[in-house]
Amino acid sequence: MPYVAVSALSHPGLLRDRNEDSLVIGPWTLCATVTENPQTLVFPLGTPLVVAVADGLGGHPGGDVASTLVVRRLASIGPALSSEGAVRDALNACNRAVYQAADADEGSELATMGTTVAGVVARPGSLLAFNVGDSRVFAASDDGLRQVSVDDSPPLAPGQRTTSIVTQCLGGSPGYRPVLPHVTASSLAPGDRYLICTDGLTDPLTEDVLDEVMREYDDGRAVFELWKSAIAAGGPDNITLAVVRVGEEAGDE
Repeated sequence: MPYVAVSALSHPGLLRDRNEDSLVIGPWTLCATVTENPQTLVFPLGTPLVVAVADGLGGHPGGDVASTLVVRRLASIGPALSSEGAVRDALNACNRAVYQAADADEGSELATMGTTVAGVVARPGSLLAFNVGDSRVFAASDDGLRQVSVDDSPPLAPGQRTTSIVTQCLGGSPGYRPVLPHVTASSLAPGDRYLICTDGLTDPLTEDVLDEVMREYDDGRAVFELWKSAIAAGGPDNITLAVVRVGEEAGDE
């Protein structure tokens, strides 16, 4: 029976006091915590399986609260994400939930809390990739790494490779702002691999480095080597990533 193997890791990096990233893999969540060894989970390819990262906005109180809220909500509704419309509806609901949680905070410390989100929903024969913000989804193949998410960032100046500014996210403003989630569908077959990550990985590392590691290593080792490379490059931000692979039958490596 076809299956989905997911290897993932989340770490605060070297410069941040805390980890405001969160992660969801099916019913399992890892929220605002630290792992230094990849965790690997295997699921039968049947009911829609959601795998996503959420990056709490740095410099805003409650980034960890927002990212945790979003991944836990996705974990609870993941099996119902069977279409592009369902994914868009879910992300819009997550956006409203972040604002509602912020409004409920009487001290207003969470008034501008927000988070990005990016991930995939794996289903038999097809995959839905989605994002709001600048966390990314890449398809990894023999032809190289291809970004399938769409960065919600302003245009880069000549010579500029990254920016910390996002043009939309879930929450993040004093008053409610709707979002326009990016959702794309593609076919899914055994051997397909995807990399999902926050900008703590893509800011310090170029796509060439990501591609090289994904070509050289499988699953958990690729996750570890990517994290190690980001740390070696200074680890300037929280680092959360997952490698998703479709296999032929459970237990096949």
